[in-house]
Amino acid sequence: MYILYGSEVSLYTGKIRAYLKYKQLPFTEVLSTLSVYKKIIRPKTGVTFIPVVKTPSGEYLQDTARIIDYFEAQTSPPSSGSKLSIVPTTPAQQLVSELFALWGDEWLVIPAMHYRWNKDNFPFIYEEFGQVVTPKAPKFIKAYFGKKLAKKFQGFVPLLGITEKSIPYIEDWYENTVLHYLNEHFATHKYLLGDKPCTGDFGLLGPLYAHLYRDPAPKQLMDKLAPNVAAWVKRMNNPNTAQQASTFASNDINNPSSNPAFLENDEIPATLLPLLKDMFTQQWPVLKNTSEALSNWREKNTSNENSSRFIPRTIGQHNFKIGRGETGYIEEQRFISSFHQYKLQRVLDVFNSIEEPSLELTSLLEEVGGLEYMQLTVKERVSIERNRLVFE
Repeated sequence: MYILYGSEVSLYTGKIRAYLKYKQLPFTEVLSTLSVYKKIIRPKTGVTFIPVVKTPSGEYLQDTARIIDYFEAQTSPPSSGSKLSIVPTTPAQQLVSELFALWGDEWLVIPAMHYRWNKDNFPFIYEEFGQVVTPKAPKFIKAYFGKKLAKKFQGFVPLLGITEKSIPYIEDWYENTVLHYLNEHFATHKYLLGDKPCTGDFGLLGPLYAHLYRDPAPKQLMDKLAPNVAAWVKRMNNPNTAQQASTFASNDINNPSSNPAFLENDEIPATLLPLLKDMFTQQWPVLKNTSEALSNWREKNTSNENSSRFIPRTIGQHNFKIGRGETGYIEEQRFISSFHQYKLQRVLDVFNSIEEPSLELTSLLEEVGGLEYMQLTVKERVSIERNRLVFE
């Protein structure tokens, strides 16, 4: 039996919970109360982030990307072709899957945080955070203590570039690009790349479930603007029901399939192209600049490496733009997250592992504005040591 230490209110816990269910792994979930943080999470991982998965052999796994890597290698390596493997074996689909995983994990955090903290989700969200402090108390007590804890998380909102100036553009982009195109895609496809979820689906689920579907205000918005996305969230959270139900074939979403699979011939649905273009327009300039900033930071802090090998979570600020082509973009500042480079490397490593990218793949990347970004050279690679970021 595996143990999942997490919380319903946690973005990344939702991602791993759904993954464990899909993989049919036996697990029990333990709420990460202050006591659990103090007695288990911090001593066993060295950090205070959830989710954490304890294996039957006593290992404590942290960081959702590496947790998924662990289980994919343990239970269904990509080469096995297992029906439960979420890693596509063909190059274009594997790359697109990782692109969506990166987008969901790191970029959709922007609307997730905005719609949670700047919309009318109260006292619900305070009560949810109060679970961590006083899990057995009445709701009004939970709300009282939860409000104090929530203030810490609310403080991250402006650090992400969510300001009075950028909010109208964030909302326009989320509602008319993210929800709009995902809704169109899920009208004819069960998951991103076919009849079973890929890594990218689980990356998307984190923000689109815990914040943007579960919190009252954005849930109402999703149900209204993107019912197909809401249906996908439900499928992701109830995989056994989804696997027993009918699957998609062509435009017929009621055609049964006993062996769910990714699309044939390494196909990338045309419905995903607007979202891929959006990634390379908005997120990838930030990723490129992050890599450059991290190299500069190392040059300036070489003398400090002996005292601490670990890289700070933030290393300054930089500009970014957000919005959409039809209505324009706004420029704002946000903190530079050093961890984003680790996730960037994962995507570049997938592309660089392709011995000879096909004409179809290079044409696809050119069409969505991503080919040049795939040629990026990371000057200072990073890795994870004791759950913290270090230079390789």
